[in-house]
Amino acid sequence: MTKPAISLAADWQNASTATLPPLLMAWLLESGSLTARLKSRANDFQLQILQQQQLDVPVFLQPLLPGVRVAQCREVVMSCNKLPSVYAQSWLPLSTLAALQPLAELGEQPLGEVIFQQQNRVRSTLEVARVQLQQPLAVTVASGEYWARRSVFTVAGYPLLVAEVFLDGVLAL
Repeated sequence: MTKPAISLAADWQNASTATLPPLLMAWLLESGSLTARLKSRANDFQLQILQQQQLDVPVFLQPLLPGVRVAQCREVVMSCNKLPSVYAQSWLPLSTLAALQPLAELGEQPLGEVIFQQQNRVRSTLEVARVQLQQPLAVTVASGEYWARRSVFTVAGYPLLVAEVFLDGVLAL
């Protein structure tokens, strides 16, 4: 099995107690749908799937998805007005995909659009970290450190982990 494009191994901390950069604070602490917020601020929104495959859940993520060893890892870049704005990595356990068919059939639909339509949705505490991009994601995304956030959603009792890395394009919104 291969690995995700970006490793999210980092020093994660509770978002409510972390010192956050003022320019990104509202994005990092967004409690609603990040996809909806991006779409509301962009004339042109695009989602590009980088890869979607079953992978072993990395050891550092296993405490967030107890008992899950293999999950579908979905990696996308959301661009606003042609600028890469958010890299998102989601980990969907196979039991979650089997129980929640819309998540198994996302295609190019943003995950957030499906999750935030669910009535029986619970979200864990948001955590934030600085993550390192070892190599550029695209021509317009430089390697370096970026702010990220993550949380675990539970929909109808089934968990999934979502992490979002805020790229330079979000600062133009």
